Amino acid sequence: MISLAAHLHSPTHLSSLDKPHLSLIESCKSMGQLKQFHSQTIITGTIASPVVQNKIISLCCSEFGDVDYARRLFDTIRQPSIFCWNTMFKGYSRINCPGTGLSMYIEMLKRDVPPDCYTYPFLFKGFTKAVALEFGRKLHCHVVKYGFHGNVFVQNALINMYSSCGLIEMARVMFDMSCKSDVVTWNVMLSGYNRIKRYRETRKLFYEMEKKGVVPTSVTLVSVLSACSELRDFECGKHAHNYITDGVVEQNLIVSNALIDMFSACGQMNYALGIFENMRNRDVVSWTAIVTGFLNTGQLNLARKYFDQMPERDYISWTAMIDGYLRANCFKEALILFREMQASNIKPDEFTMVSMLTACAQLGALELGEWIETYMYKNKVKIDPCVGNALIDMYFKCGNVEKAQVVFNTLPNRDKFTWTTMIVGLAVNGYGVEALDMFSLMLKASISPDEVTYIGVLCACTHTGMVDKGRKLFASMTTRYGIEPNVAHYGCMVDLLGRAGYLTEALELIKNMPIKPNSIVWGALLGACKIHKDSKLAAMAAEQILELEPDNGAVYVLLCNIYAACKKWKNLRELRQVMTDKGIKKIPGCSLIEMNGIVHEFVAGDQSHPQTEEIYMKLEEMTADLKLVGYLPDTSEVYLDIGEEDKESALYRHSEKLAIAFGLINSGPGVTIRVVKNLRMCIDCHRVAKLVSKMYDREVIVRDRTRFHHFRHGSCSCKDYW
Repeated sequence: MISLAAHLHSPTHLSSLDKPHLSLIESCKSMGQLKQFHSQTIITGTIASPVVQNKIISLCCSEFGDVDYARRLFDTIRQPSIFCWNTMFKGYSRINCPGTGLSMYIEMLKRDVPPDCYTYPFLFKGFTKAVALEFGRKLHCHVVKYGFHGNVFVQNALINMYSSCGLIEMARVMFDMSCKSDVVTWNVMLSGYNRIKRYRETRKLFYEMEKKGVVPTSVTLVSVLSACSELRDFECGKHAHNYITDGVVEQNLIVSNALIDMFSACGQMNYALGIFENMRNRDVVSWTAIVTGFLNTGQLNLARKYFDQMPERDYISWTAMIDGYLRANCFKEALILFREMQASNIKPDEFTMVSMLTACAQLGALELGEWIETYMYKNKVKIDPCVGNALIDMYFKCGNVEKAQVVFNTLPNRDKFTWTTMIVGLAVNGYGVEALDMFSLMLKASISPDEVTYIGVLCACTHTGMVDKGRKLFASMTTRYGIEPNVAHYGCMVDLLGRAGYLTEALELIKNMPIKPNSIVWGALLGACKIHKDSKLAAMAAEQILELEPDNGAVYVLLCNIYAACKKWKNLRELRQVMTDKGIKKIPGCSLIEMNGIVHEFVAGDQSHPQTEEIYMKLEEMTADLKLVGYLPDTSEVYLDIGEEDKESALYRHSEKLAIAFGLINSGPGVTIRVVKNLRMCIDCHRVAKLVSKMYDREVIVRDRTRFHHFRHGSCSCKDYW
């Protein structure tokens, strides 16, 4: 075979290229076909034709092509045309190799080949943010040097390059200097504002565009509708929609999806459904947008109906539905759906993992949470700070402090939220000193705390009774970091002072608050009154809460408990009559326990579980065992007008006791029992859990409404201070 080099040196065969031969090259649909034709051009000598060279290089740099193959051919050409150079720039941009493209550009200038108006748009198109920041301005100087600063294609490329690397002000300068006659220029600027989430600027620029008489395109409307979706601006979105209804812009799939998303975000589901139902063709984005719309408007059943009808689902649609269940506090449903997702062989991403870890955290589903962590490492799911924080939070909310600390120590990148999650997690698990030590390390790492960090810090002081330390930290919020305490911080301080018995100081703090106290602040005082049996102050605090929340049944129940504990029977009867007259009922206690990856739910007096008979038998056995070591039921918080024996029976049926009995039946010796309860643990259940941990040599971890209780060897991490 005659060598390629020989043909490149020979002028013969240059005239042998004909149009049919060229059309054969253009018909290539794969690199295999193109290589065959390339071989034929070498044999026939037509490869020496610049037209053939250009065509082969162009096809190699196309969507199906091989840019490295194009480069090998390019390097054999003695004097490549500017078309060849530009085509190579375009190819390297396509495969995200901007550095190689820049190297070629420098080589082109060294060989005295001047750029043209297509050179810079092709180069800029492949720029990453880092490359744009390092070389963008320098190439801008080249644009001016070679006289292309007035070319509309180059201007658009510069605007896009500057906006993509975050230099939006430079992009705007370029935009203002442009002629603005081309709608593409406006589209690039609109897209740039959207990219950095400056949606109000997008909307403002759209109105300026209209004043200039520039007719929008479908690309324009997609940018504007996306901005309206984020801004929840129905009026502007409807205005943009008019361009379609008036026939100015033709509606396509992408525009239709943007319309559904905008109307859904604005809560206008009738409009969104109208667009959806009139679409000739729908894709997975269309279906996901309508499902998300129903989720955002709280119509969970309708969302699930459309989700089940989807002909195709991707990981985004699955994650959207899972996240919808989470926002509706339907955590068990979220876990079931995740298992269905797994069965459908849809690979989740990091956003799905965050959603699932959140569900596990709320349910206390440690086994599933551990499986998710293993799955992420095995499948190389990106562990960014957001995923890492969710993982730490899950372990803390499942009561596994050690695992949370391991994740924290192995995270390569930590942000402010990582440190805050650690501080809050340690605090609610009873590791107050360690939480404050973590706060000190955070400050040494030059990470500035925020409002949430200080809530964790104050909680650490609250759960360990460090009153003086809490007072100093509360003061330092403003003096050292300029953080003005909000109502949550005052609630923490009232809780701290009240638990420690400083009820008068707590009341004075409430009275002197610069902001109006809410039910959380008064609730903290009411809880402290229960601990210290101050029925008079409790009545006052309850009255304040009921003024703010007249239907807050929990307040009535807590006040009843306080009256019962203080033996204020007259007050108790009067309050119970008020509850009866108003139809106020006690919130039923509910406890969750995970066993073998399945979350089991118990309510007080529950008899619906398949193992009910075994559970109650175990409960009787457990109670008998505990009485042998001195256990006496504490009925002080049971305010029913029934006999003492019936009060004890009511105590035995508390949901956490049922969950603990279930855990003892279904787990082996030494296995930790983890329970999540929706209400505060009562005194009697707390006492039982301590004795169970000692008699059965089990660690029992209970997460109630306010904190964690780690029961080991007959004692609790809260030191009976909760």
